[in-house]
Amino acid sequence: MTPDEFQARTGVSRETLERLGTYAELLIKWQARINLVGPDTIPSLWQRHLLDSAQVFPILPQAIHRLVDMGCGAGFPGLVLAILGVPDVHLIESDARKCAFLREVARVTATPVTIHNARIEAVPPLGADVVTARALAPLEKLLAWAERHLLPEGHCVFLKGRGWKTN
Repeated sequence: MTPDEFQARTGVSRETLERLGTYAELLIKWQARINLVGPDTIPSLWQRHLLDSAQVFPILPQAIHRLVDMGCGAGFPGLVLAILGVPDVHLIESDARKCAFLREVARVTATPVTIHNARIEAVPPLGADVVTARALAPLEKLLAWAERHLLPEGHCVFLKGRGWKTN
């Protein structure tokens, strides 16, 4: 998938596409130093990571005030959703090197996010409307961790692969 194909599928503005393109370039550059995503997924970055994350945007509640992305790694889906316009996004990641990457992408793309360099259970409750996670842990663990950060009327969106019953 090319950036133009991504734009055709999602309808993002030219400016948003440019910010996502900058994100993709930084990911490729940093991938050479730290493992952000599976190396074999780099050729399909726009579909495998950016589009996969962007697919969450249309199903989010209209009146979202805060989103928490647990174990966000390279920023999927939370940082993509922030670039798309979700307000008050909190990224929780325990790996300091990945947090440095997230801070750099946020700075260069002028994306306001709050980055928590800590374990999920160590972050004070955040009162989120939506909690997301992608490729982090089995569903049972995700639900337990999310409960800490989720408002009572909140929603969880967990992107799981084909093996979701076992991972």
